[in-house]
Order: sequence, then structure tokens, then C-alpha cells
Amino acid sequence: MLKIEHLTKIYGDKKAVDDLSLEINAGEIYGFIGHNGAGKTTTLKSVVGILKFEQGEITIDGVSIKDNPIACKKKIAYIPDNPDLYEFMTGIQYLNFIADIFGVSAEEREKRISELADMLELTSDLGSSISSYSHGMKQKLALISAWIHDPKLIIMDEPFVGLDPKASHAMKKMMRESCDKGAAIFFSTHVLEVAEKLCDKIAIIKEGKLIKSGTMEEVRGDESLESVFLELED
Repeated sequence: MLKIEHLTKIYGDKKAVDDLSLEINAGEIYGFIGHNGAGKTTTLKSVVGILKFEQGEITIDGVSIKDNPIACKKKIAYIPDNPDLYEFMTGIQYLNFIADIFGVSAEEREKRISELADMLELTSDLGSSISSYSHGMKQKLALISAWIHDPKLIIMDEPFVGLDPKASHAMKKMMRESCDKGAAIFFSTHVLEVAEKLCDKIAIIKEGKLIKSGTMEEVRGDESLESVFLELED
């Protein structure tokens, strides 16, 4: 579903991402971990077409993000670490706006909004202005907007930040159900316990370089993910 081949992104004289190669298959939840400044966000922004990159190739469902960014973006959803929403809109106006962009039918969007808003306990707030939302509510709205067009690939940067335990549980369920239907998820996180329980595969990045990747069993062996991460980061 997502193939990153020899990705290199340079800022000035620093390689923020250095010859990174990863493959995320349909049905997989793939975690991406590393310290602040390791290159996670740069990688994710390159994948979704926000950042241009100096070397390498990124393909989504066989389509190059460089050569055909619009076709790629139709297949994906992206939630940054601090979603920038249109605060002059109400929640329902924003969701309908996103649904319009992706060409979701009136019947389908009504069904999905109802299901997702109920799951995330945001239904009663959809008529309110986004400017009145807390950070957690904005995060929930961003999640609904990401899932509304049933994307093939979901990219998220620290998605659990700001979510209460109940919303975090609901999001994990949404992630697993999407992958069970054939989607793929690639997300960064500092919450290693979540990654350990949720992810099918994991990648650890340090100073722009991939230092370990594979299934959870391959990466951690008999140790905890936290122990492996700390050892590799030393």
C-alpha cells in the first residue's frame, strides 16, 4: 500500500531523513517511533505530499506521490500532530466540507458521521463552533474527517495526544477495523505501550536513519519495546 524507497530529505546541511526505506502493506498497523527531531514528522509530511524531497521515491497503492500527488491524496487521510481546523465553521459544517472534497455521497457521509461521532462521543457538539472546542474535541473531529471517505491509507502524527482514555480506546478500534477491511495505517507515537499492543509492525528511526524495523516479535525479541528503544537510542 505504501512504499518508501531511499527517501532523503535535506534541510541546509542536515539530512533530516537519510536513505529511509519502508513498506507498509494493506491490513497493517505500522508504528513509527523515535525521539523528537529523529525525522518522523518529516517522513510523514513527505509521504502525504506536503514536503518535497531530494532523493528517493514514495508510492501509494502503486502511484508516485511525486508524479501524481492528486491521485495519491484521494487514497489517503492525514492527521498532523496539531490539526489545523477551520474554527469559523461548526463541526458538522467542517465534516460536510471534507466529505464534499472527497466526493462522499449524502447517504454515505450521514451514515459515517453518525457512527464515528457516536463512537467518539462528539455527536452533541457537532452543531457548535469549532472555536469553542477543546483540544481533545478538535482531535476527535479530525479523526472523523480522516475516516469519512474510507481511505486506503491513514497517516497520523502522534494521534493519541490529547485524547481521553475512552476516545483512545475508540480510535484503536477504528484503526483495527479499517485494517481488517484492507486499509493500512502508518503513525508516529511516543506512547510505546500503545505501539506494543496495537501495531503489527514497528520502525525505529534515529537522526534520520532507520535503525530497526519488522514485526513486533522481530524488533523486541524477548524484551519490552521500551527496553529495545532505549538501548537503540543510547
